[in-house]
Amino acid sequence: MRRFNPALKDLQERVCEANHQLHRSGLVPLTWGNVSEREAFEDSYVVGIKPSGVPYERIRPRDIVVLKPTGQIVAGSLRPSSDTPTHLYLYSELPHWNGITHTHSTFATAWAQTGRDIPILGTTHADYFPRSIPCTSSMIEQEVTDQYETETGRKIVMKLREVSASDSPMVLVHGHGAFTFGNSGDSSVDAAIALEAIAQIATLCLAIHPVTKEIPQYLIDRHYSRKHGPNSYYGQVTTQLS
Repeated sequence: MRRFNPALKDLQERVCEANHQLHRSGLVPLTWGNVSEREAFEDSYVVGIKPSGVPYERIRPRDIVVLKPTGQIVAGSLRPSSDTPTHLYLYSELPHWNGITHTHSTFATAWAQTGRDIPILGTTHADYFPRSIPCTSSMIEQEVTDQYETETGRKIVMKLREVSASDSPMVLVHGHGAFTFGNSGDSSVDAAIALEAIAQIATLCLAIHPVTKEIPQYLIDRHYSRKHGPNSYYGQVTTQLS
C-alpha cells in the first residue's frame, strides 16, 4: 500500500479542496467529474487527481492520487480517476496550464452532445475567451476501443490546434462533456463554473431568438483585454505596504 507522502502534502491538500469546490458548485451530480493539478517535482512534475468513484464529501487530502507523467503512482493508495490518461496527455501537450477540471454539467454537456461550438453571443463569454468555445469532432470506433481516455486528450489537443485556440480555458468533447483549464486546480474549477453559465446563457438566447448573432469584434476585444493581457485593469493591484 502506498502511504501518505509528506513531500506532496500541499499538492494533495490543494487538489482535495479544488474537488470539494467543484462539488459545492453543483456542477457534478454523484461522482461525475474530477479536478487535477500539476506541480513541479524533482526534475519533472507530478499530477494530483481525484480518486475514482469516491463521493466528493468523503475525499480527504491523503486520498488524492499523485502520479508521474508516465502514470506511475507516487502517493495515494486508491485508484485514480478513470479520466487520468486524458489529464496526463493534456498536461504533456498543453504545458501552459497547471490545472484541469472535467465535468458533465448540464448546459455545457448539452452543447457537447450536439457537437456544436458555443458562439460568442455576449460579453460574459468575451470576458473569458475571445472566440467561440470549441467542440471536438466525434470519435471513431477504433479511438474508443483502443485507448479511449488518451484518445480523448488527443481529440482535445487536435481541436485546439486546428482552431488556433491552445490558450482556450474551455473545450467541449463531442458527445461527452467539458474540460476546462487554469493556472491551478481551483482556477480550472472557476473556468468550469463560467463555462456552464456561458452555455446556459447561449442556450436561452437561441431559444428566445434562434438567429441571435455574435457580438462585434470591437466589443469582444474590449471585454477580453480589460481582464487579460498587459493593459488589463480588472480587479485589484497588489502592492507592498510599508
